[in-house]
Amino acid sequence: EYRARFLTDRRIARGLETARLQSDALEGAAERGVPAQVLLSIVGVETFYGENTGKHRVIDALATLAFDHPPRSPFFRGELEQFLLMSREESLDPLGPQGSYAGAMGIPQFMPSSFRAYAVDGDGDGRRNLWASWADVFASVANYLRAHGWRTGEPVMARADVADANLAGLEFGKVDLTETVGSLRARGVRFGADLPAHTPAVLLQFAVRDGPEHRVGFTNFYAITRYNRSQLYASAVSDLADAIAAASAAEPAAASPPAE
Repeated sequence: EYRARFLTDRRIARGLETARLQSDALEGAAERGVPAQVLLSIVGVETFYGENTGKHRVIDALATLAFDHPPRSPFFRGELEQFLLMSREESLDPLGPQGSYAGAMGIPQFMPSSFRAYAVDGDGDGRRNLWASWADVFASVANYLRAHGWRTGEPVMARADVADANLAGLEFGKVDLTETVGSLRARGVRFGADLPAHTPAVLLQFAVRDGPEHRVGFTNFYAITRYNRSQLYASAVSDLADAIAAASAAEPAAASPPAE
């Protein structure tokens, strides 16, 4: 049910459209080592490519949660402080920026602490604008994933066959890479991934209509969970990225100009 919310024809088509319209920004950010389809998928899942960035004043959201939400008040007081520092650094009116009910901002939905730590100036204009500059958005998402361990050229996940595997002692529901490619294969888990045996991994189990579905997550899966600490989120991002890549590959090539 969660996956179906994001793997829609409209979201995939909008990803292709965004790739065409923002090709320069996307190519520049992809040079950081994160595939273009993953960058598109993150913003596609977060805000539908900038369509739903939130309508709450960030300062109001953070102040409310900081002083009237006891379970997480310390966290949000810290984010409020980070937001005020960010506003000063970026020469923003702190009463202006809008975002989610939790204070996440812009097309990629960065919290203030993440903004200060990982947002970058992708277009070279001297500002980090995650609301309107696609170059800044894509470069910042790529920088965030790289800072959290993204490995260029490695997969995010692989489908797994556990029909003959020994799963005793494995805990499902966590995102930590507590196994390795070698240890899972030693248990009889079968999956396709050309990675060394010592590569960190985790076996994942998802509830689907026909029974449990198993996948193996690797370091890039873990990097995505640093954006949102949820197996379902990382799976949806990975699946949407694959769908965008497949749809892009299926598009007819642009017609060549006639020979003179």
